[in-house]
Amino acid sequence: MNIRWLKGLVAVATVLFVCGPATEGRTDDGRPDKPNVVLILADDLGWQDVKCYDIDEPSSYETPNIDQLAREGVKFWQAYSPAPTCAPSRGSILAGKHPARLQRTHVVGGAPPIPQSEKAWPVISPWYSGRLPVKEIIIPEALKANGYVSGHVGKWHIAINHHAFPQPKDHGFDCSESNLGVTRKMTPHRLAGFATTAKNDPFRLDENGFPCDQNNIDALEFIQQSKDKPFFLYYATWLVHAPIQSRSEALFRKYCAKMGVPYPKDPKVWNVKGQNNPYYAAMVEMLDYYVGQVLGYLKTTGDPRWPGHRLVENTYIIFTSDNGGMEEHPGEIITDNYPLDKGKIHAKEGGIRVPLIITGPGIPVAQESNVMVNGMDFYPTILSWTGTDRPGAQLLDGADLSRLLSQNPQDQNLVVDADGKVRDSMMHHFPNSASMHSTLRVGDYKVIRNFNPTRVPLELYRLYKNGTRRVDIEEMKNLAGAMPEKARQMDRLLQEKLEEMDAGFPYLNPYCSTRLAHKEGACKVLAHGRQDREVWLTYGEQGNKVVRADLLYTTTGGQKYEEWYRAAANIEEGSKVSAVLPEGTTHYLFNLIDEHKFLVSHPRMGGMNDYKHGNYSTRAFAVE
Repeated sequence: MNIRWLKGLVAVATVLFVCGPATEGRTDDGRPDKPNVVLILADDLGWQDVKCYDIDEPSSYETPNIDQLAREGVKFWQAYSPAPTCAPSRGSILAGKHPARLQRTHVVGGAPPIPQSEKAWPVISPWYSGRLPVKEIIIPEALKANGYVSGHVGKWHIAINHHAFPQPKDHGFDCSESNLGVTRKMTPHRLAGFATTAKNDPFRLDENGFPCDQNNIDALEFIQQSKDKPFFLYYATWLVHAPIQSRSEALFRKYCAKMGVPYPKDPKVWNVKGQNNPYYAAMVEMLDYYVGQVLGYLKTTGDPRWPGHRLVENTYIIFTSDNGGMEEHPGEIITDNYPLDKGKIHAKEGGIRVPLIITGPGIPVAQESNVMVNGMDFYPTILSWTGTDRPGAQLLDGADLSRLLSQNPQDQNLVVDADGKVRDSMMHHFPNSASMHSTLRVGDYKVIRNFNPTRVPLELYRLYKNGTRRVDIEEMKNLAGAMPEKARQMDRLLQEKLEEMDAGFPYLNPYCSTRLAHKEGACKVLAHGRQDREVWLTYGEQGNKVVRADLLYTTTGGQKYEEWYRAAANIEEGSKVSAVLPEGTTHYLFNLIDEHKFLVSHPRMGGMNDYKHGNYSTRAFAVE
């Protein structure tokens, strides 16, 4: 970061501080009635990665600016991301809807249901969308109708690829910058190419020894250029996602010394257990530093809309993460979410519990809350803060937290669902990857339903007593055997919630080598044909009744961003299935699902590891 550049922005702001528009509505204390909102969304930052969240054994990570933010507002101990991975959480936060309802439960999406390995994986993830459709009215679109200007900075990941349609401006943002900043991969490796003080170095070290992060500069520039209007900034920093690296050699060496680990010789491997990765620790502190610069700018810059006051006085700030910490990837231990179990890509607590700090007008300082909250809650809360009408009859799965934050952050009864009932539950649906499960927390208890038939079907844990006293947040003591009716009752409630959202459920793989009940009864396809846009097949049942048929099709077969869609097919008499190809279809296939959840695809598609770059059209039927 160029400090002189930042001081220049402050100087400009100081001039604007003495005069500004006085025509908009005001609250009783003279504050403009349309406050600013800054949503800072970290990437893969775990619950235990922020210093002020330290419990049990403290980490070596230093986060003084985020810790200070916690002292200026409300820190939530039981905050959850909407999903244990990036893309579904981001879409859910912006749309205020559950990933299950959005049919977007994992990253990428837009692919036919195919097992990772046809022989080794007994379960197949359901189809899920590759994008957040533009029909979904997200936060910036709702605020625009109320006179707000909105900016996106950093990561997007709302489409099948970072650069695929739809982009931020397609979803209502007035401006968007997505530079990778300091997270751009170091070359030739992470022990070379450190930032310097050279003027031509794009990551030039500032006077405090931190590298310049274009991502952060873009965030500051948006605020500087937009502060004469009510604004919404969605600052989706790429930190602390892989590649795990530090562009500051001094910061990296600092954590090697602090952790008592030798300076590494091999840049590819780090296998020290716990929160002892100096690369990652340096990234966490860099994140904190850049957040501190944004907070510092808001605190030192005059508000053109409220002469005599600073921007921070009329700005709500939300700081959180898109999912739990990524504990490791091949060849590297990154961090440790202990005492929480697991991490990213898993709906145990380590994968979904995240830091959350909220500050702003009317929010008490230095408060800690054990109320269950979720990233989906930001949308209705922001609508309330800004006096913005909910778009039409739009359904939002989140709850408005504004009363909780202003009246009593410890009172769970102030969080109510759309039906007016106090919310006491939190659901996660992740029928994906190796995890393949859904979870429901009701009060102190949490049930986990495993879709993989080789695992126990239900797990039950008691996390707390009376919502605050810690019992088993580690999820180590499975109570399903001791409390079977409790587990079944919670599982029935989980099923009701999933069905209400029309959630997609996993399928069983009839081609896997695992012994599965009723596998031999999966149907066999006998014939297939096409006449113009009408396609059909016939099948023979081998014991299992076919209860559903889907057409999977793409209009972009063979292209860079090949995206697949699902449409219901007709099951007719005579064991026949038919469908009409949507206009523009380039490739298609059929899915047949039987009463025992086995999925048979035609043509047979194999496993995901059989494809490169997601070009599933190479095995599907082509439309000439």
